Amino acid sequence: MKSVVALALCACSLGARAETLPFTVGSPDAPITLRLAQNDAGQLTYQIERYGVTIFPPSALRLRLAEGDVSSVDVRQVEARNERQVVNLVATKASGSHEVFFKEVTVTATPRSNALRSLQWIFRVYGDGITFRYRVPPDAGISTLAVRGEDTEFSFGDNYACHGFNVGRFDSSHEGEFDPIAARHIREHNLYDLPLVCQTPKDVFAIAESNLVDYGGLYLRGRGDGRLGVQARVAPRLDDRSLVARVPIGAQGAGSPWRVIMLGSDFGQLIESNLIGDLNPPPDFDTAWIRPGKTAWDWWSGPWLPPPGKGGTDMPTIRRYVDFAGKSGFEYMMIDEGWCLNSGTGGRAPDDADVTRAKADIDMPALVAYAAKKKVRLWLWVQWSLLDRQMDAALAQYEKWGIAGIKVDFMDRSDQQMVDYYHKLMRKAAEHRLLVDMHGAYPPAGLNRTFPNYLTQEGIMGAEYNKWSRRVTATHNVNLAFTRMLLGPMDYTPGGFRNTTPADFQVVFSPPQVQTTRGHALGMFVVYESPLQMVADSPDAYENAAGFDFVRAVPTVWDETRFVGGDPDNYVAIARRKGRDWYVGAMGDEKARAIEVPLRFLGDGKFRAKIYQDGATPTTLDESTRDVTALDTLALKLAPSGGAAVSLTRK
Repeated sequence: MKSVVALALCACSLGARAETLPFTVGSPDAPITLRLAQNDAGQLTYQIERYGVTIFPPSALRLRLAEGDVSSVDVRQVEARNERQVVNLVATKASGSHEVFFKEVTVTATPRSNALRSLQWIFRVYGDGITFRYRVPPDAGISTLAVRGEDTEFSFGDNYACHGFNVGRFDSSHEGEFDPIAARHIREHNLYDLPLVCQTPKDVFAIAESNLVDYGGLYLRGRGDGRLGVQARVAPRLDDRSLVARVPIGAQGAGSPWRVIMLGSDFGQLIESNLIGDLNPPPDFDTAWIRPGKTAWDWWSGPWLPPPGKGGTDMPTIRRYVDFAGKSGFEYMMIDEGWCLNSGTGGRAPDDADVTRAKADIDMPALVAYAAKKKVRLWLWVQWSLLDRQMDAALAQYEKWGIAGIKVDFMDRSDQQMVDYYHKLMRKAAEHRLLVDMHGAYPPAGLNRTFPNYLTQEGIMGAEYNKWSRRVTATHNVNLAFTRMLLGPMDYTPGGFRNTTPADFQVVFSPPQVQTTRGHALGMFVVYESPLQMVADSPDAYENAAGFDFVRAVPTVWDETRFVGGDPDNYVAIARRKGRDWYVGAMGDEKARAIEVPLRFLGDGKFRAKIYQDGATPTTLDESTRDVTALDTLALKLAPSGGAAVSLTRK
């Protein structure tokens, strides 16, 4: 099949009319109201209400181009239309098709600076959020869009309680904590990564972006004018730091990514939302070959193996991980750094490295053949700039070898050139039928919808930080489900089975420990969205280990996702369906707690529930089974830094 696999078609205009400002439009199911107006300075402003309560007071749309400031405008036309789309989903938290209905408003104006003939701001109002972007049409009188800055405001109606990651710099791996912060403490000199998630007295919202292409990545900073809220700041280009984007204006014009404000009554509505993905174009290639799954991995654990001792990136060690993957029923085995000729370590890119050739003691065709006998396929790690200088030859070689996918690392930037690199790589990887996992990656913006072979990515402080720090706490893990995960898949690299209490945890590079329980580890495989899930520990850690049967059985892509309960600072519980069966994952903070899981999501029929709860020690589990229906409620006990998992099999 071609692009119809994920095509957003059945997109038909249901009506259009010309208006003037001020202009008001409501969301399809009525909770959200958008009000567009113009302030005394001629700047366009937007205001957002939910159920009649103002969440975002009038916020100015500000834009500076190379030709001048184009924020103050004379409005020529306001055009509104309704649109309905049917979107098919590939390799994500839901499957099949879902209907998307939004109301779109296009404001066409002439900048008072006369820098352009025409500028458009496009707004969409959905049931679960507001999105907007600007567009310079082809008749604007310039041939190249050169953007100096986008300072759009997100005004807050009160001192909202937020969670955000103050990344502080543009050259970042985007790995850190989303700490609680009151809105009034977000400073002008701060640089917050996406998303910024905030609570109002009745609602929650998250500020993000989508369809990031031909542009630098979005960050947020304090207003600096004494008023509550944040404003946009975009990563500058490397070759000219006075610009955040430079792109030719083609027949369709040119403009910004979508600025996204996800809105809901609770955090669960944000977790269940598909808004970030729905704003991206569908794939234009056959996606039937894309196969999500779980992978063994040779790096996180050391690699560390039982006698004869520690292994390395060599044929015997890789074969042992392949054996483990095959025995466990995993689809893949990930070979990390050190396999290619003169590869260097970490982010280094030696001049004599060659990512088209394996080092002398690695026979890649033999490894691929060995893995195939075990029904396992291989992934290869590669440093991004090494891949960039040999991309065509390398991807062709990996396809020839029979490699399934590549893990690309150490980009650590989100400027326009790096964004362009992502798009180029995903296109070429798809042409060679290669899956992709990006590490050292900027926050997701829905690119996996256009390229479903882009299975997962970092841009997250995950399990690797256990190897050198105490930063990966239970609270951090819970928090990620309500912050970073809202944007898309996250390669946290779960599966640490050397579980200890925070008091007993020791920072050990190899083999690493985790300061959360076995129940927490199992719950993570359901809670965290990632079509490619690492099973990060070494094979010996899983031998006869409590709960490993759940790890082997749990899917990595889902037909349906339901939020069960929780909040960023206490616990999270999520249910996901695959086929006829359901899985529940729960993760708690450092406090012991009991939670209830109503099973209304099961629908009709009877199910056999296998329940995994924390045991007497961090590495043990209390396991039980019972028959349940949608009328039942499960009571789960979570130990400090604990969790639980449940499989619900239809009888």
